[in-house]
Amino acid sequence: MSAPRAVGVRRPYAAVPATVRAWVEHELGSPVVGTAEQVGGMSPGCATRLTCADGTRAFVKAVGSELNPDTLGLFRREAAVLEHLGEHPLWARMRAAYDDGAWVALLIEDVEGRHPDFTDPAELAEVLTGTDRLSEVLRHRHVPTTVDLVDVAHVLGTWADSLDSLADAPDEVPVPRWLRTDPHGWAEVLREQARTPMPHLAHWDIRIDNMLRRPGGEVVFLDWGVTARGPAWVDPLLARLERVEEPWFDDSLATSPALAETGDEAVTAFLAGFASHMALRSLVAVDVNLPTLNDFRIRESRRMLEAVARRTGR
Repeated sequence: MSAPRAVGVRRPYAAVPATVRAWVEHELGSPVVGTAEQVGGMSPGCATRLTCADGTRAFVKAVGSELNPDTLGLFRREAAVLEHLGEHPLWARMRAAYDDGAWVALLIEDVEGRHPDFTDPAELAEVLTGTDRLSEVLRHRHVPTTVDLVDVAHVLGTWADSLDSLADAPDEVPVPRWLRTDPHGWAEVLREQARTPMPHLAHWDIRIDNMLRRPGGEVVFLDWGVTARGPAWVDPLLARLERVEEPWFDDSLATSPALAETGDEAVTAFLAGFASHMALRSLVAVDVNLPTLNDFRIRESRRMLEAVARRTGR
């Protein structure tokens, strides 16, 4: 079974400030008597399933500026997005949010379920169907421009710049020599994609550890901290990256109408740009309390570059 790739080193709920824990119990209306810490994900904060004395269950995620100042912004974005999205079976309902400037916490519906098994064809099909449905639902949801969403057009432009910079990058950057000259012109493909209108919402972080499968098979999408404005094809593509190193990935693109319309060149450029950017970041980024993040970047970059090589006959 595919498993979440742990990146953050999480703080347990008991180590969260007492003021935050008091807020949790006030919102839930009953003392917390049981906790189940969750692993995986990209945050150094707590991610805990709670059980209260009266049987109430909820999920809490909380982070403080001393753990990682950037994560506070992600939690604030998630709170704003969930508030405007409202309720839907495709995502967990937010019950309440806390922000005292130094700590941010979200109380969310505790979803009964487990991470999907991408090696099980039936479960993988459920994930892909769920992702297509999510993209369609998000087309009709509105988050005001006052909410600072990720701009996919800007991201694609940044990846294009990363591809351009490989020619002069240090030899330590873990990319193949042939990619350093961008022989297929993928930087320009990305810039062309970035010029395409992107009016719709995208989850932009579709990974195994951001999904749960309910006992009935329904897929629920979690962690909305990098919600973006982008094209309809990005979430279906991200859902397939868990098996990007397999020929299955190439065959699966035709099963998504949005990806089929976008075309193979855009997909390959996306992989090359994303992988190059992560490879460069693995040498220069400093990420507080995320000690395994660079290993994650290198590993995921390598997987995507293997796919690029396969798709181009390298």
